[in-house]
Amino acid sequence: MQRSGERRQRIMNFFTDLEVASVGALAAGKQSDIPDGGRQAWLVVFGCTLAMFSSFGIVNSYGTFQDYYTTHLLPESSSSTISIIGAFELFLLYGLGPIAGRIFDAFGTRILLPAGTVILVLSIMIIPFCKELYQFFLVQGLMFGIGISLIFTPCLAILGQWFRRRRALVMGIVGAGSSAGGVVFPIMLQQLIVRVGFAWAVRITGFTALGGLSLACLTVKTRLPLKRKIAFKGIIDLDGFRDPQYVLAAFGSFLYFYALFIPYFYIQLYANLHGVDPRISQYLLAIINALGIPARIIPGLLADRFGVLQVLIPCTLLSAIFVLVLWLPFATSGPIIAFSALYGLFSGGFVSLLPVYVASRSPIDKFGARLGSIYIFIAIATLVGTPTAGAFVPKLTQHNFHNLIVFTGILEVVGGVALGVAHLMTRLSDEKEAGRKLNGGGSGDPESVPRTTSVSPAPSKVDYRVV
Repeated sequence: MQRSGERRQRIMNFFTDLEVASVGALAAGKQSDIPDGGRQAWLVVFGCTLAMFSSFGIVNSYGTFQDYYTTHLLPESSSSTISIIGAFELFLLYGLGPIAGRIFDAFGTRILLPAGTVILVLSIMIIPFCKELYQFFLVQGLMFGIGISLIFTPCLAILGQWFRRRRALVMGIVGAGSSAGGVVFPIMLQQLIVRVGFAWAVRITGFTALGGLSLACLTVKTRLPLKRKIAFKGIIDLDGFRDPQYVLAAFGSFLYFYALFIPYFYIQLYANLHGVDPRISQYLLAIINALGIPARIIPGLLADRFGVLQVLIPCTLLSAIFVLVLWLPFATSGPIIAFSALYGLFSGGFVSLLPVYVASRSPIDKFGARLGSIYIFIAIATLVGTPTAGAFVPKLTQHNFHNLIVFTGILEVVGGVALGVAHLMTRLSDEKEAGRKLNGGGSGDPESVPRTTSVSPAPSKVDYRVV
């Protein structure tokens, strides 16, 4: 445990770009120059939190759109087809992350945030004019997805330029902004649709996002010198797949993200099917996101003390268990509310801690590229996951939902088991290395020693949590 903690501390001093290979800008500055507070630093945190609230918060609200499209605007389209819109948003968010990271290295936030703001807000304003499924896909799936990808990555990467000792705290604050948006926007949309209609409800959402993102553009500033040149060499790194633990992490991540957003998209439809009071069902998505706020902060704090996988694996398996023991057998309001709360609380731990484990399996100079490689798998999983789920419910019946929930639970269980195997392999490797040192000091082969252990200790930690 102590050895694992020391290794994590050594690894986590060098990187800030949680999404992608955005390493150059941080490397260009001196750690001792990081202000770790001050007026401008906290303005950056404020702006990034607003940006995540106004962008990823809307992504977290797609279940509300899914419900309205299924029952009102696109009743002739299947749930599987409609869910592709939201899935494509997530695919672009993760899939374009490495590219956005390279642009951030070259030009900082000066180009990315304004461009992302214009594209995202414009896409929201066009949604009310859409009539056909393909129009919703092009506007809300493709256009909105590009916009959010230009906002998401720089708002995470910029924090390491301003904070070192308090980095875990500010990452938690910014990450909680996306969950807060996932609480506010579903409730706002539900209430406004009744009062002013869908078109103006969406427009008001767009104006709200414009206000938050405009403040973000004014307050989020790049501190370090910029490269002024975009370099795409080394944007991903496939050498990590020679490491069995890294492979297991990629495999487990793919399976877990395949199922992760299914409750976000379908819990409200499930509640409506079983006659749950609409005054309750309309808040289920908000409940999931509300419990996601502490889920962005608490797991990282626990991982600092107990180890990454010691927290990540229980969070993964518990979220899967709640799918199978709370969502699957019950169709009344009490268990559904309990499931929404507990699922939001524990599923957020996986999202928060995955980059930390990837860091522990990566050489310092390849962390961003290896995280980007795993995010390619995650992008594919989010693209196909919810449409696959929709194929289970071509018609909204209890039998179809039963199959969907079992599918969701099994995927998350297998994903958690994959991480458990990775943890076991790591423990065995650590014990073997410790025994070698006790019995005479190693084999003499530098490749036999984990590459991360050669990094000199540094006085502080960097938190790699993502939204």
